[in-house]
Amino acid sequence: MAFDDKTRGRLQKLVTTCRGLLTDEFRIQVQQTYGLDPNTGDVTPLERLTHLSAAERETADLLRQTLAHYLASEGLADSAAQRVPVIDRIVREQAFTVLNRLAALLMMEARGVLQRPAVGSGQQSPAFELYKMVAGSALGETGQAYQTFLFSLFDEFAQELPALFDRFAPQGRLFPREAALLQVLTELNHHEIQPLWGEDETIGWIYQYFNSKEERKAMRDASQAPRNSRELAVRNQFFTPRYVVEFLVDNTLGRLWFNATGGQTGLREQCSYLLVKPGEQPKPALRLRDPRTLKLLDPACGSMHFGLYAFDLFVEIYREAWAWEQQYGPGSLDVSTQPQAALKPLSQSYEDEAAFMRDVPHLIIEYNIYGVDIDPRAAQIASLALWLRAQRAWHVAQVLAKDRPLIRRGHVIAAIAPPAERDLRQHFAAALDQRDAELFEKTLQLLRSLPELGVLLPVENELPQLIRQVYVGKGTDLFAEDEQANWLQAEVRLRGALTEFAQAAKSTYQGRLFAQDALQGLRLIDHCQEVFDVVVMNPPFGELSESVKKYLEGVYPNSKTNLLTIFVERGISLLREGGRLGAITSRTAFFLSSYKKWRKNVLLASTSLCEFIDLGEGVLDDANVEVAAYCLEANR
Repeated sequence: MAFDDKTRGRLQKLVTTCRGLLTDEFRIQVQQTYGLDPNTGDVTPLERLTHLSAAERETADLLRQTLAHYLASEGLADSAAQRVPVIDRIVREQAFTVLNRLAALLMMEARGVLQRPAVGSGQQSPAFELYKMVAGSALGETGQAYQTFLFSLFDEFAQELPALFDRFAPQGRLFPREAALLQVLTELNHHEIQPLWGEDETIGWIYQYFNSKEERKAMRDASQAPRNSRELAVRNQFFTPRYVVEFLVDNTLGRLWFNATGGQTGLREQCSYLLVKPGEQPKPALRLRDPRTLKLLDPACGSMHFGLYAFDLFVEIYREAWAWEQQYGPGSLDVSTQPQAALKPLSQSYEDEAAFMRDVPHLIIEYNIYGVDIDPRAAQIASLALWLRAQRAWHVAQVLAKDRPLIRRGHVIAAIAPPAERDLRQHFAAALDQRDAELFEKTLQLLRSLPELGVLLPVENELPQLIRQVYVGKGTDLFAEDEQANWLQAEVRLRGALTEFAQAAKSTYQGRLFAQDALQGLRLIDHCQEVFDVVVMNPPFGELSESVKKYLEGVYPNSKTNLLTIFVERGISLLREGGRLGAITSRTAFFLSSYKKWRKNVLLASTSLCEFIDLGEGVLDDANVEVAAYCLEANR
């Protein structure tokens, strides 16, 4: 089904209506039930909420700890005025998460993950009818029983998608009461919307439309440059058209595999936009890369539109790699680019091609596709979108849900602020070795601008200095491999300590949030130390955020004119030799004099321009910009 203007308009109406219903519902809940006033920021003392049940009292306490954590993370004082935008954030996150959870279940129904509809017919759904038959009257009235039923589904899928379905995560604590839930379900099950649940792009459009055009316009009217990380994310939230996605992925990932196989690949026909000269026949590689070593990154991933299409290409790449190894024997696939992981030959890991291909959707998410976004909601959506894409692949291959491998390890992360609670940092550090405690504190300081910078923070360049300061001492020479080894050993210790800290019996909810945010920062460091074969993106463009402008100008002196040029330079730095970058950006960077240093000292100095199309206006939804799509090859 094509996402034409009419289809997108209908979906936008749905999202706007559901957002309004859920936001109104949760504003009422946090104020009337849990004592957090979204209008004034006043917080009623917990002991005065005598009307609450034990479960509600626990939720009220956890909401207060979440509020305190968010205030600390955003550097705000604990005052009524400062609490207002943070309570608004809590309400917004709850509404977004509930909408995504229900939409995800509907998309699962379309992919055979749920063999009986659970949301598609609301409280009359066949899955719920079966559930009631088993549970009997033990769960109370229909509304309460249906909520318990949905919670059981959330808990089941939280094993693979904790960012979305974990009911104990800060963005997922609330749930609409029955009247509001039924209104939302009526909207989601409208006959005009039902065909969209089978489309991979639907969840991305929900993300796109959750923030309105009016909200983006108000932000731009208030300030020319983004004033915080949320404004930076919302103001640059433009869905990349499918043909642009295909052009960029075809001529980066598709071209690399085309060259490696000497043009003897099914991607030649599958990739509609792969640009091949008449009679072109590249010399094949002596050894094909093991597909598990190919890494693709979208550094501003949004809803993972690039990754969803790249998934299709990776399926064919894995199929052809199996055939290559069958022809030339075990060891004929090159794994040298991933020496830290001992990868057995494919034919020694799977009994036959059918078993191998059944595992390919899982392998693609585990090994190949990486994504980062400064918006935690985007990371939530992107992880879900890839997971659903894998489920669709299994559904098409007629692999039953019970036979599908679990997907526990993906590579989509949110660039969020490191934990800022001083007392918790001191409490955690007290249990560490002195040098590890010092490294932890310095690492948090290094990551403090993550919400505005994301992957633009070159942590891999900063870490060696930290290691020298902590473990060796200033001015001491240290081989790079020793620095890396020191960091890896320290990181293992820090991860273990943070996990133990979060799981300790005496740990508070706020303490667990502290540990989780710190672990997320460590994951971003891991991403930035990877070397990628492909970087594809639709990066933010425009003015630099005031809070990080000076930093970015110092780190990227040749690209500081615009966010887009900084993203391109950073993307190039993450590529291996011969790797490819594909981007859609404003076209002005290629001819305005203010971008001369970027063209001369970044593009011409370290890349070759491989493909370029001038697309003009009207490409990125309502963005008033003329764009170009292009592919570069790293040759530094």
